[in-house]
Amino acid sequence: MTSLLASILIDGFAYGMVLFMVSVGLTVTLGLMRFVNLAHGVFAMIGGYAAAYLITMAGVPYALALVLAAGVAGIIAYGLEISIIQRMYSRSELDQVLLTIGLVFVAIALAGIAFGNSLVPVPLPDMLRGATDLGFRVMPSQRIVAAVVGLLALAAIWLLFERTMFGIRLRATVDNARAAGELGINTRRVYAFAFSMGAALAGLGGVVGAELLPVEPYYPLKYLVLFLAVVAVGGPGSVFGSLVAALLLGTVETAGKYLAPGFATIGLYLVMLLVLSLRPDGLFKRQSKL
Repeated sequence: MTSLLASILIDGFAYGMVLFMVSVGLTVTLGLMRFVNLAHGVFAMIGGYAAAYLITMAGVPYALALVLAAGVAGIIAYGLEISIIQRMYSRSELDQVLLTIGLVFVAIALAGIAFGNSLVPVPLPDMLRGATDLGFRVMPSQRIVAAVVGLLALAAIWLLFERTMFGIRLRATVDNARAAGELGINTRRVYAFAFSMGAALAGLGGVVGAELLPVEPYYPLKYLVLFLAVVAVGGPGSVFGSLVAALLLGTVETAGKYLAPGFATIGLYLVMLLVLSLRPDGLFKRQSKL
């Protein structure tokens, strides 16, 4: 029983860190920038496809492919933000939903044309193809990497938001964009960078989480509700809330797969419904700070 519980917690932690990496950017755009971005999963898919192409076709090492794939997702997101997205910040939520769901279907079509409709694996180096003996169980090495990369991403986000000038400018822009602009802060640039940063993290999560969330053309639509659930449960705008929600939902779904595989996803959504019925604003409502 102890071994089973430990397995659930470890696998749930790895899965939760993947959900966090992909979803934290959506927390920023939805909760802080007030933009309903249903196309956020597209950037995770882009990261997965970019890494698969770089490794298989260009022979790029896995570690470098991680960084480059995240960069590709971030650059594409930056281009979309300055060309299309920024024009929608002042529009209604319905307009934002229609635009971003349209982007999802465009991305699905383009991915199908470019890569086919089957799953595209992200090749792993020899050292990650095996498993690591933890004493009480043998765990795929790739999941350990996902957990470690997730922790590093969390540390980087905290340092960026709390210990850099960008973090100060982002908080000022979010709290009062007009006043921030009058103080000389380029709010458009801040928003563009925050949007692309969130997309880069999603791309990183798409690569390290490819074993748990396989890369395919319908990726951004298939996992859309899951990413939204993390943001809603954690509280839009709360990075810490997204972390807690991702770990909670990841552990619940993992426990369901161990104990009752047929009801794993149902259990996840029941937890979401329970939390939101008791706390409609999520577990951690943002109070004018990240």
